Amino acid sequence: MKYIAAVIRLLFLVLFFFLAVQAKTALWLGLFAASLLAALFFGRLYCGYVCPMNTCMIPAEWLSKKLKLQVKDTPRWLKNGYFSWIALAVSIAAMLLSKRFLHINLPVLLIWVAVSVLVSLRYRPAVFHNTICPFGALQRTFGRFARMSEKVDISACVGCGLCERVCPSDAIAVSGPNKKAIINVSLCHQCTNCRQACPKEAIRYTGVKKG
Repeated sequence: MKYIAAVIRLLFLVLFFFLAVQAKTALWLGLFAASLLAALFFGRLYCGYVCPMNTCMIPAEWLSKKLKLQVKDTPRWLKNGYFSWIALAVSIAAMLLSKRFLHINLPVLLIWVAVSVLVSLRYRPAVFHNTICPFGALQRTFGRFARMSEKVDISACVGCGLCERVCPSDAIAVSGPNKKAIINVSLCHQCTNCRQACPKEAIRYTGVKKG
């Protein structure tokens, strides 16, 4: 599954850059819009497999760890949770205004890919995913209503914390009196990192009970 996911990400990354070079990023934005509807049923599959930022962040994080550049703390000014929404509004305004007054298609998506890589060279991936990414803000909103998601079988979980450590979006917390893992559906990228790390096979993609 690990290698299949990597291949899927690379294919979508190639598609993204192809559309960017052809100045057809509107098609990619259409794909993103469709992914929001899909997130209502299947969770944030876009973030885990399609997003070019996430794909580029994976090697950036690896390099950061090798060079010992990464810090654990999230900047205090990002903790209020508003920045990603502000970034979304600014991005939309920049695209519309540059088109209207400058008669250019501002490469906002490419700019955000560059930003994601730079952030990942210094901070954990969850910092960008949860507090900076403007597209992630929308994915979180739609993803919280997902009907399907990675889910922990509490009876099989031993609370080892391996899943929590490999989650790129801090979607998993091992807490409570019994130290069982719990997955936050709105943050989960459905990337299966947790499932691959679980020694008890206690995590699987299944239906999510509501209410």
